[in-house]
Formats: sequence, structure tokens, C-alpha cells
Amino acid sequence: MSGTRGAALLLLLLATLAAAVMAGGEKVCDKGWECSGSRFCCNETIGDFFKAYQFEELFPKRNSDLAHAAGFWDYKAFITAAALFEPRGFGTTGGKEMGMMEVAAFLGHVGAKTSCGYNEAPDGETAWGLCYNHELSPSQSYCDDSNELYPCVEGVEYYGRGALPVYWNYNYGIVGKGIKQDLLNHPELLEQNATLAFEAAIWRWMTPMKRKQPSAHDVFVGNWKPTKKDTLSKRYPGFGATMNILYGDAICGKGSTDKMNFIISHYQHYLGLMGVGRERSEDNLDCSDQVAFNPSSESSDF
Repeated sequence: MSGTRGAALLLLLLATLAAAVMAGGEKVCDKGWECSGSRFCCNETIGDFFKAYQFEELFPKRNSDLAHAAGFWDYKAFITAAALFEPRGFGTTGGKEMGMMEVAAFLGHVGAKTSCGYNEAPDGETAWGLCYNHELSPSQSYCDDSNELYPCVEGVEYYGRGALPVYWNYNYGIVGKGIKQDLLNHPELLEQNATLAFEAAIWRWMTPMKRKQPSAHDVFVGNWKPTKKDTLSKRYPGFGATMNILYGDAICGKGSTDKMNFIISHYQHYLGLMGVGRERSEDNLDCSDQVAFNPSSESSDF
């Protein structure tokens, strides 16, 4: 009887497993989050292909004596924040190589925007990403008193903070709502908590500036199809369009500028370090001739 009972239990277990595998037409897997509601759940996570030693190679000078945020940024903070967005496709869209390219693209922006590198810096200008976590000498408090939805809090300054620095009270309000943190009252969280700083930056990468517009993620991984207006404005899928979405005409539509090329150089350098190869970056790499999705006269200024 014990053998019969054991066989029956085994059959029951196999049937249960088969039902689970087929439930909803989705496979069951253990890639870091629940399968329900996410078509990305069985794809490789960022932690599968982007390891701590690679993070160190991308940001080798972040803890040097000359870095202004030494000891703040680390791999665990990035991976923890990234895991929140993997179910939405961050680093999990389009296969392993596309995932690696997206991580390189996102971190290329981060590295450039937090860099204290320069042309003749030790190990080159691209070695100095994550040097800062906040603006050191703000020229103003970045308070827009006219914004009624996210009014300035008395005594609080809204200078640049984070991995993709956030400026102005209304942007702290928008990003804070997105990541469920009270950044309007406590913008200092982005220079006190590296995980939150990365989370805010990835939220910006994954979120369109306006309705019916693509996110930086969308234009990079191929989710976005340009309209006729986009093509007339020379906006095409690729890294160049991510700069357009994140910075608008502060960077784009100005020809081949040092600011734009500085961001591109970080992306290409990181592609090389991650083993993808900088040659994979070539299509629609810049935004030198692109018309801004949101001209500065009409849009928020992150």
C-alpha cells in the first residue's frame, strides 16, 4: 500500500505542477518576481548578466579620494532599485543583449550626469561617473512659487540631487509621487539613500514626460514607432531619442555639442566594458538634429 500511496502522491504532485505551469498560458519561473501580470517574468534579470565586478569596472573612481560622494553609491543599491522595474521591462525586454544595452544606456546617462571627469582626468573622463550625489554649489533654490500642485515648502531647497539629478519643486513632487516618497518635503532623501536615488532615476527612464509620448525605455528597446511628425522632426528609435526625452532642447537640436557627446561617450564606453561592443551603439546614436519632444518653453526642466 505504501508504494501505491507514494505513486499516487507523486502523480498528484506532477499534476499540480503541470497545472501551475500552464496556468494562464504562462510558465512558472523563479526570476525574481511573481509571474502573474508580467510577460517579462521568465526573462533574465539584470542581476543574471550584470555583476558587481562590472559595476566596479564602470565606476572605478566613485570611491576615490577626489570623489564627492565616496561610499554612497554601490551595486546593491542599483540592483535593488532595478528589481522594482524589471516586471515592467527594465533590462528584461528583447533578450539578454538588449537588456545589457539598456543597462549600459541608462547607466551611461547616470555616469555622465554624476561625473567629475574631464579630458585629462586619471584613467579618462569616463572613469568618474557617480562622483556626485547632489549639486555642490547651487546657484538658486529652484523654487517655482507659481506651481500650485507642488508648492515649495518653506526652508526647503530643490537643487539637483540623485542619479539623474532632479531639479525644481514640481519635479520633486512628480518623481516623489511616482516612487511613493514625499520628495517635495524631503528632497534630501535622494542624497541620503542610494537605492531611492537609483529608483527615482529608473522611474524617470521608464515614464513618459507626457501622455501619448514614449518613455526613454520605449524609444531605446523598440516599443515606440515614430509618427510622421516624429520623422519630420528627425526623431527615431535609439539612444539619441533617450537624450531628447530626458533633456529636450537643453541637449538636442543644437548640432554636435560637447555636452551631448559626453553622454554618448559614456554609453559607448560602458557597452565595451560589458562585452557588447561599442559598435552596437551606432544606429540613431545622437540627437544633434532632433526637434525636442517637449520644448523648454512648454516642459518641466529636470
